[in-house]
Amino acid sequence: MRAAVIVFPGSNCDRDMAVALKSAGADVDMVWHKDAALPDGVDLVAVPGGFSFGDYLRCGAIAAKSPICKALVQHVERGGYALGVCNGFQVLTETGLLPGALMRNAGLKFVCKTVDLRVETSDCAFTEGYKAGDIIALPVAHHDGNYTVDPDTLARLEQDARIPFRYLQNTNGSVADIAGVLSENRRVLGMMPHPERAVDAGHGGTDGQALFRGIVAQLATA
Repeated sequence: MRAAVIVFPGSNCDRDMAVALKSAGADVDMVWHKDAALPDGVDLVAVPGGFSFGDYLRCGAIAAKSPICKALVQHVERGGYALGVCNGFQVLTETGLLPGALMRNAGLKFVCKTVDLRVETSDCAFTEGYKAGDIIALPVAHHDGNYTVDPDTLARLEQDARIPFRYLQNTNGSVADIAGVLSENRRVLGMMPHPERAVDAGHGGTDGQALFRGIVAQLATA
């Protein structure tokens, strides 16, 4: 299974993402945002957290216009998988690959701590390593993690079980306690909490391991 991790100016979780994927058994390429194409044979594209382009204009908006994001969109349109975490989630919404927007936290403060999440569905490659109803702990670190979406789209997300993670204690104001969202074909996941920061006991928890092991195993056998 081969994964590509996109690197933007201001990315600060790219190496963490690569280490998490490698520890789960993936071959990983680091791809610079100015590259016009993804490496051949890529199964999964990961868009990491950080502060791409200093979060100027709007978080993820400038990064979404980078040459590599055109290749990312084409990859997804061909049926490829993509994972966006924190700033990566913001980029995925800015490209239109996921619905909604990430707004300023309701408390207008940067939130950095470990939070509890409830796994809502195991019916996708990213969450098949969990059971619906599992409670997991993952770190968050964001200023613009308030997921916002119109009522009709929210109803469709709920109906189609496209909300894989919810906050038990909503620290950013996200509608319906949403911590992550899936695309219609369930091959694209955007989430604000950082599973790549919870894959080693030295991190203080390993609840992110199942996500990476699940997606790598799924794509390795596809």
